[in-house]
Amino acid sequence: MKFQLAINMERMDAGLDMKDIARHTLDMVQMADRGEFNIVWAAEHHALEMTIAPNPFSILTWWAEHTDRIRLGTAVAVAAYWHPIKLAGEAGFLDLISGGRLEFGIGSGAYQREFDRMAPGLKQQDAWRFMQEMLPCVRELWKGDYEHNGEFWSFPTSTAVPKPVQEEVPVWVAARAPITYDYAVREGCNILSWPLTRGMDEAEAYMQRLEDAMAANPGAKRPTMAMMRHTALYDKKDDWIVPVRAAQRQLSQFENLFKNLGDVKDGFPKEIPFDQLGNRAEYDPRMLHENLMFGTPDEVIAKLKRYEALGVDEFVYYASLGLGLTEQKRSLELFCNEVIPAFS
Repeated sequence: MKFQLAINMERMDAGLDMKDIARHTLDMVQMADRGEFNIVWAAEHHALEMTIAPNPFSILTWWAEHTDRIRLGTAVAVAAYWHPIKLAGEAGFLDLISGGRLEFGIGSGAYQREFDRMAPGLKQQDAWRFMQEMLPCVRELWKGDYEHNGEFWSFPTSTAVPKPVQEEVPVWVAARAPITYDYAVREGCNILSWPLTRGMDEAEAYMQRLEDAMAANPGAKRPTMAMMRHTALYDKKDDWIVPVRAAQRQLSQFENLFKNLGDVKDGFPKEIPFDQLGNRAEYDPRMLHENLMFGTPDEVIAKLKRYEALGVDEFVYYASLGLGLTEQKRSLELFCNEVIPAFS
């Protein structure tokens, strides 16, 4: 099993200095580069302090200049917020400047709040249609001159400038629903999956969706399957509650955004009390400790072995959960030094 890092510049409150957050994020990426991580992912979100990522390509270009070997991925570029020519060119430039390290992740988008600002009138549940029109369009622009007349975009003959230096750029889609797994297999895309805070049964369901999609598309190449979990390692078992409390705080903001409750002030979503959530059982401390990738190095190795046995190809270490910066660095240090060697 290989390993990937997903990390955001994040502020849970205004007391954190943005310059410190930026420096910390780059430090973490450089640690992953030295520590044999395969890919690092940058997100795309807008007007939210908990995920500061207005353009994943500018973030990845910054990281490219300060790393040597780690591959650089968008997780994900939100199709509805882009024009195909601009998206193809931005991706091509990143691949050029990084020496062919681009991993192109594309998706539908997560929060209705963002659609209300970035693509007014578009419902989040309909955004997959933009993604499915965008991807083949970008691939054609990477090849050369291409004219497009579609449902959402139309333009005369054009091409991506610059073009990627890789002959074939790896493409990833974020997938949870069966229809997206089928699309990924059919279109030759790798899969990014995220079971949120749910148990191994959710991970097993995702693997079954992949197998079903493979059966429905005989002869298709099996995609690389990556699975993401919030991750935090610590030296002493007694410290288990520290990342759990951090995750609860961040996830209470996530619920605000996911349910479009609208209570966001100056970019900071209000934390929703768990007793007001119908799904509050998903945030029980012991359940979070068990389901998320929290533990001492030995505990995390044991958890990861279950994913490896399930058929997961690459594990995505999701570092951004509102944990203190010192704790984040110690966690990644333990993972690089003690966990990755167990899977060499």
